[in-house]
Amino acid sequence: MVNHKRRKRLLKLLAEHQTASVPQLVEWLSASPATVRRDISWLAARNLLTRTRGGAANLAQKKRNLTLTSETFEHNIQCFADRKRAIARYAAGMCQDGETIVINGGTTTFMMADFLVDKHCKILTNSFLMAERLLLSSENEVILPGGKVYREQNVILSPFDNDITQHHYAAKMFMSVYGLSLLGLMEADPLLIQAEKRLIGQAEELIVLADSSKFAKKAGLILCGLDRVSCVITDTHASDAAVQLLEQSGVKVITVAPEAVPSPVASMPFSHGYEFTGSSLYQTEAAH
Repeated sequence: MVNHKRRKRLLKLLAEHQTASVPQLVEWLSASPATVRRDISWLAARNLLTRTRGGAANLAQKKRNLTLTSETFEHNIQCFADRKRAIARYAAGMCQDGETIVINGGTTTFMMADFLVDKHCKILTNSFLMAERLLLSSENEVILPGGKVYREQNVILSPFDNDITQHHYAAKMFMSVYGLSLLGLMEADPLLIQAEKRLIGQAEELIVLADSSKFAKKAGLILCGLDRVSCVITDTHASDAAVQLLEQSGVKVITVAPEAVPSPVASMPFSHGYEFTGSSLYQTEAAH
């Protein structure tokens, strides 16, 4: 088993069992004691687990949770979580192995990561939280644009027009939005407008993930008109009038029933080791 797969498996085992001894990990991972100890040291150095006498332990949840500077993201991911989860599941089901897809930063799109675990797609995202989750839980290829990380908005944005985004073309883009109206997709933050317009231009189909609460939200910025939207996935709480208005504008609307959210609600582990190092977890370590 290659380094990154073995380390990913080790973290999953600790998440399941909370603690494990070196002999247990040797058996579970089919690796030598020396290899397991090196992995434990490597992951502990990046604050992804806790070393114990003779083994390792899952990092306490409060330590593993990345302290987000944006309280809005933490709050929003729990609002209407049952609706967002059902929407995210349906959206992930639209992804086919081998496809290139774009996913923007948002709470509903973030939930897609849970349902992309068994997919093998090429995923371009401007969300460093989405990238982290995909790297830890799946075998999807992840592409990030270069640039500055804006933590409050949860996006990576390049100051240059000719960033890596322009070299990738996607069959589908999945987008969360602040609000949705007959005027189009609405955002409240100019920085998000700038980041997302770049991504929209690289996709053939624009699929919007919007729980029914988004139909009542208004914002001062319009990201794009409804003529650019191929499909809106919402929940069954959306009013018939709202759905009909979208359909009359030529937008396909899919409604899904809310589903139960696993406890604890919207528990999303983020590791401090990814705050700046990105995909370094999956680089081959130097020979020992």
